[in-house]
Order: sequence, then C-alpha cells, then structure tokens
Amino acid sequence: MSMRKKIQKKFKTRGYSLKIDALNSILAFADQFPGDDEGEAIDLLLDHLQMENLNSSVVDAESVQGVINLLLGANDAAEEPTSNASSLAFIDAFLVPKYRYDSVKKQFIEHTSSLPVHGEASSKTQVYRERFMLLLQRVSRAELFSMPAFDAEKSQFDNSEISPIQSLVVQIGRKWVMGVISQLEDGHFYLEDLSASVEIDLSNAKITTGFFTENTIILAEGEMQNGIFQVITCGFPPLEDRDKTLNTHSGYDFFGNGMLTKEDRIRLADLERQAVNETFVILSDIWLDDEEVLGKLEKVLDGFESVEVVPSLFVFMGNFSSHPCNLSFGSYPRLRKQFGKLGRMIGNHPRLKESSRFLFIPGPDDAGPSTVLPRCGLPNSLTEELRDVIPNAIFSSNPCRVKFYNQEIVFFRKDLLYQMRRSCLIPPSAEETDDPFQHLVYTITHQSHLCPLPLMVQPIIWNYDHSLRLYPTPHTIILGDKSEQKVCKFGGTTCFNPGSFSTDSTFVAYRPSTQEVELSGL
Repeated sequence: MSMRKKIQKKFKTRGYSLKIDALNSILAFADQFPGDDEGEAIDLLLDHLQMENLNSSVVDAESVQGVINLLLGANDAAEEPTSNASSLAFIDAFLVPKYRYDSVKKQFIEHTSSLPVHGEASSKTQVYRERFMLLLQRVSRAELFSMPAFDAEKSQFDNSEISPIQSLVVQIGRKWVMGVISQLEDGHFYLEDLSASVEIDLSNAKITTGFFTENTIILAEGEMQNGIFQVITCGFPPLEDRDKTLNTHSGYDFFGNGMLTKEDRIRLADLERQAVNETFVILSDIWLDDEEVLGKLEKVLDGFESVEVVPSLFVFMGNFSSHPCNLSFGSYPRLRKQFGKLGRMIGNHPRLKESSRFLFIPGPDDAGPSTVLPRCGLPNSLTEELRDVIPNAIFSSNPCRVKFYNQEIVFFRKDLLYQMRRSCLIPPSAEETDDPFQHLVYTITHQSHLCPLPLMVQPIIWNYDHSLRLYPTPHTIILGDKSEQKVCKFGGTTCFNPGSFSTDSTFVAYRPSTQEVELSGL
C-alpha cells in the first residue's frame, strides 16, 4: 500500500477526510521518518489533531501544518528521557479517563469536563448505552459477524449478520440479535438494543459458558413466534485479542496512566522481563479487630522479612473489620487504633518498611460514604496513625488499577461470585466447565466490565461506570472474594482470587514479570 493511501485510510478510520493540500503536507511530514513503516508518526499527528477539536471533519492544510510544526519542534527539543519512570503506578478509579464511542466517526471521544458524583437521570441511560456501544463496536470486528465487502461467497467464515431488534417485526426466519437483558415486567424478560425491545424466551436456549444475569449483553439466535423471540442459542459477545484492540484504537489512554511512545514501551518491556525477582503479596479480608488474624498476619510479614529479595508490593484488601462498618457500628475509635497497631507491626519489619510498598483497598463492608461502586479509599480519620508510621502506604479506591512497567493490573474487592450465581436467570452451562470461578471470569471479560449485575443488586455511580470497564482486557485481574482461592488463565489474561485470609488463612504471591500465581496459605 502506498504512503498516500495509508494516510488516507488512517484519517478515514478516525472520521476525517483530507484536502489535497493537507495530504501533501502530511506526506512531506512522513518523509522525515523513513524508518517508520507502521506509521506511528501519522498516528501521533492524528492524536494531536483530535485534541484540537476541529469544527469540521474535512481537514485543511492550515490545521495540519500547525500540528506538524508543534511535533517537529518537540522532536528537535532536547528533552530529558523518561528513563527514570517508576516500575509501579497506582490509578484511582475516580481518575480514570472516560471515553464514549461515537458510531458516526467510528472513534472514541474523551469526556473532558468534570464528572459530578450525583448524575442526572440521563446519566443512568448513558450507562447502558455506552456499555452496549462499547461491545457492539468490538463485535463488528469479529470474523463471525463482520460481513465481507467483496466476494462474500469466498469467505472462509460462515458470516452472520446482527439484525436490529426493531426489524424483527417485518423479518421472518432465524436471526441474530444483540441486546441487554432487562425485566420490563415482573417475570417477563426482554432484550433491548438502541432501536427497540422484544420479549425473549430462554427456556429452550443452548447457552455458552458464563453467568446470564439481568443487565448482561448477549448475542442471541432465534426467531419470532407469537410476538416472543424464541432463543435457540445465545452467548456473550466474542472476546477480542488485547493487541488487536490496541492496534484498532491507538492513541487512547484507556487505563489512565498516560500515553507512552514506542521507545518507552520497548524499554519498559525489557525492564519488565528483567524484573524476575519482583513479587506482589495479596491478602483479602484482614480483620484488624481479630487478634488471631493479626497474629497470622505477623507470621506472613516475618516470613517475607527473611527472604533474600523482599516483595515490592503488599496489597491489603478489605474488609478490615469482622463487623460491617454501618450506622450501628460503634467501634470506630478502636478500629483506628487497630490500623495504628498494623502500622507498628509493619514498622517492626525494617526491610519491608524500607523496600516494600503497601496498598490498601477497601472492602464492601468497610467505612465509607456508601456501598455504591466505585468506592473511595479508606477515610484519613481511620488511617492517620498508620500513615505516620508507614508514610509510603497508599490508600486507593475499589476498584484500583496498578501499572507494572507495561503490565496492566486491576484489583477489585467484592464478593462477586455469590451475587452473580444468585442473580442468574438460567443455570450456567456445564458443557465446557463446571467451575463457578471460570464462569465468573468468562462473564466479566466478555462483558468488558467488572460488575455486570443489575443496578438494584449493586448500585454504581452512573458517571463513573467507565472506571469498572475492562477494555482493552488487562493483563491481570485480581478478584478479592470470600470464596475459595482460585486461579484462571483465559484469553491471555491471568485472573485469580487470593481467598479470605481471615477465614481460610490463604493469600497469593504473584510474580508479575512471568504472571506466575502461587496460591499460598498458613
């Protein structure tokens, strides 16, 4: 493909068309990077052009030249390289950038204004709309549902077309539809897309792996009978390879840790491969008001204090009290002292205090403004004594994102397995697996969402629903759940549950360089 056609294709993908003079300017710019076969200079130009918020999708030479001058000036400037970047970065859920997919421009658009915690009524509708649009654009690239433009009969795939639900009124025969499962009437379930809704019957449906609950988005094959869509087969939208997603949507900071140049990514990948001794120790359910639990925790700290290379990160996930911290909870002063006691316990291990980082993530019953997701970090009033002793302690939100060099890791503390199983509309299929944890992992990765439960079961701050997205699919997902510890590797993603430390004395040692999970216990 010639450079001219490559440039036109990249701009068309982002929703732009080029005037001749603008195209000539870009060609002259591309000629200054002869070794750039992948067109990364053009991608960078497009990224900066999108930040200009042009009034028209037709790009002229004046708009392009301004960005080119900016980039060439930055390229000539003697900037300090980012070689001193930390191996660990922590991203709070309330700081994750928000993107929505524009189906007309075929691109993501970043929300740049402030996001109030208390959204308007329209914000609730947008939650479902944006979840649906996110998965629909992903499905449009799947081989099974992407119709070839030419020689359809020569395609090596049996292509299927997704029909709008509205068209079921006039079309007959088997059709594929995609929509959100909802309960518009008691006992009657419907499938909704952006055009309409239709009542569905799942009683005879053959289903794939996963938990099919209200609010999940499914693909269903079936036909209309007496005004009801009789589902024959149904499953979740097919998962897309992480690299394919990133290649399709380059130039977006979905994870929230900022954009990196190609050189930075290569350098960090080398550093990550070399960090074979880096270890994360993850514990969930640490009841600080239980002396037996504190005794077990001290044994864990003693053990890691004596190893040759101490862990680089300890992750303590709630709950931090054996009793829910609700309105009837009257032991806040005692809990504050227990956090101070934990700080002194860590301080008694000088190697850990000096070389390790300590991340605290609140659990569903910990102190906070409400049980809605995402949850803010533990209040300073509880953790002040601990902060005095361990100044490098980090108190983040739930969920929380961690970047280890190039690796994207998501931590989420919620007893999700029980709630998902309880909310199932039909029993999960045992054809591929009967392991509930594998069903859970399959569900959240294919839904690209940490908590696809109905909002009446698990409320979510409407304007911050994007902070629970798993798009692109991260390298590692840690689900802190009170169920038994498990590990599951699926589609290039490592997912595990460290178990409940207070009840089962279990925890996990994770080596991010190799994504090796060591299920441990006392």
